[in-house]
Amino acid sequence: MKKKAKEQAKEQTDKKVQRFQVGDLAVYPAHGVGRIEAIETKIVSGEEHDFYIMKVLDNDMVIMIPTWNVESVGLRDVIKEKEIPQIYDVMTKKRGSAIDNQTWNRRYREYMDKIKTGSLYDVAEVFRDLFLLKLTKDLSFGERKLYDTAQTLLVKELSTAREMDEDTVLSEIELLFEPISES
Repeated sequence: MKKKAKEQAKEQTDKKVQRFQVGDLAVYPAHGVGRIEAIETKIVSGEEHDFYIMKVLDNDMVIMIPTWNVESVGLRDVIKEKEIPQIYDVMTKKRGSAIDNQTWNRRYREYMDKIKTGSLYDVAEVFRDLFLLKLTKDLSFGERKLYDTAQTLLVKELSTAREMDEDTVLSEIELLFEPISES
């Protein structure tokens, strides 16, 4: 009897948590925008679980995300177009000079942690800081990879939210830094 009650509770939880539908766009931290291709039920450790099957748009990677674990992995909706000015504000704000004084590996860890949050605001901060840093010094190999990752995540989500091509969005972003790089 207890097992049946447990299964019913799990089913109700699964139904409540399924906030994405097949065809929806969503953002998976550090991987970017993807499309929910399917919702499948799999048996794991003898228990049935529902999974979102998400295909990342940028590289066609397929990710299985337990529907009950969406919050903890950070799966979220693509930002709304009305939030984009706030993202641009993050990129144009002055950063702390303490970052310049950190070693490259400390900066790398800090930036990696921000990218892993899945927040586009954090990704925008990483992009801004590394963009400005590369104007004054060579980035380490790891920082260059993080810069490329931040740029890809930022541009893909902004272009998806605005329904624009990525080159146009990248040009707009670079224009945000033009006055900074001229001085």
